[in-house]
Amino acid sequence: MHPNPAFCKTPAQTNLDFARERGFGILSINGDPAPLIAHIPFALSDDGKTADLHLVRSNPIAHACTGTMNAVIAVSGPDSYISPDWYGADDLVPTWNYTAIHLRGTLTRLLPEDLRASLDTLAAQFENRLLPKPPWSNAKMPPEALAKMMRMITPFRFDIETVDGTWKLGQNKPESARLSAAQNVQAYGIGSETALLAALMMAPDTE
Repeated sequence: MHPNPAFCKTPAQTNLDFARERGFGILSINGDPAPLIAHIPFALSDDGKTADLHLVRSNPIAHACTGTMNAVIAVSGPDSYISPDWYGADDLVPTWNYTAIHLRGTLTRLLPEDLRASLDTLAAQFENRLLPKPPWSNAKMPPEALAKMMRMITPFRFDIETVDGTWKLGQNKPESARLSAAQNVQAYGIGSETALLAALMMAPDTE
């Protein structure tokens, strides 16, 4: 997380809502000789205390986590390079604006019989956003195909202990400079989801 307090004032619930909407992040645990990392979809519970996820059995994290261990899920939002020319000032340098949420807690390996419910929860989280399309469910799969797929993956529960968020949107700049940068991000941004980042930078509650 960015050390500037100006970028870390967003309430925990807003951070959780953002992570829930994203539903995809980078899971990491301590490893030897380096951290182990996996890119995973997840389903955050309504109360924001747990997340359902699964890993393919061959994933190094699945091998390492045989019980419960400390872990973090990093959720990235929109981002863009910011040129100092966009501020209309001569005393500023290039930077990068972005949003990111870190969920810290413990990762617990679940039993095989917990897998079906976990998969149903995860699929429903995204399928229910595709209405009016009838939601897909595991029940649509031939039983033998579903059983084969389930033998290849392992369910996990992530218990969330702390929630941190960085919303680096130019809050530390004069409003005119921030809005000018936002307009240029919208027009020329280099990054991901630059239109969304520009909208966040223009929002009244940025400051």
